[in-house]
Amino acid sequence: MPYFRARSAFAATLLTALMLLGTGSGDTAGTDSLAGELLIAAPTIGDPRFAHTVILIIRHDKNGAFGVVINRPVGERSISSLLEATGDRDPDAMGSVQVFAGGPVQPELGFVVHSAEYHREETIDVDSRVAMTASRQILRDIGRNQGPRKSLFAFGYAGWAPAQLEGEIARHDWFTTPEEPKLIFDDDRDNLWEDAMAHRTREL
Repeated sequence: MPYFRARSAFAATLLTALMLLGTGSGDTAGTDSLAGELLIAAPTIGDPRFAHTVILIIRHDKNGAFGVVINRPVGERSISSLLEATGDRDPDAMGSVQVFAGGPVQPELGFVVHSAEYHREETIDVDSRVAMTASRQILRDIGRNQGPRKSLFAFGYAGWAPAQLEGEIARHDWFTTPEEPKLIFDDDRDNLWEDAMAHRTREL
């Protein structure tokens, strides 16, 4: 599958992701932050790239918003091959992960959304139950059964410029609901959009 072609810059892009997001809390002054919410694409959304998508919002502040699509799996990849794509080898890293298309922006960037009990210096806490880490070490830890209890690996993300997401909200392009770990990690991906719609708490 072309999506899985080796990325020579993979190691650098995992670190670039941290620089892109920053590791501190965003400035949410004047912003009703949606970090930790699920965005659920309305049936009438105009952008076909987001049709029937469910997006976990990682960061949302006056500088814009960042999220990861959680219901577009593209295949399975061994952890050892993902590490090798970074120029790293770990003979003790076993198993495989399902890979998701996290969004149309910078699909060379890799992210691991995971349960919040796992934490590294570079981890970004979404809320008390979900976090995100972009590093090779989390892949090693998952492959050694030392990683988070739940995880989701994605390439790419969905991003919004300042006030862009607010404009889409005003057009009623999205529903929203607080994240639930079961929906993020356990729910059948084929049914996730419908299940998330059933959990929506408000129409934006």
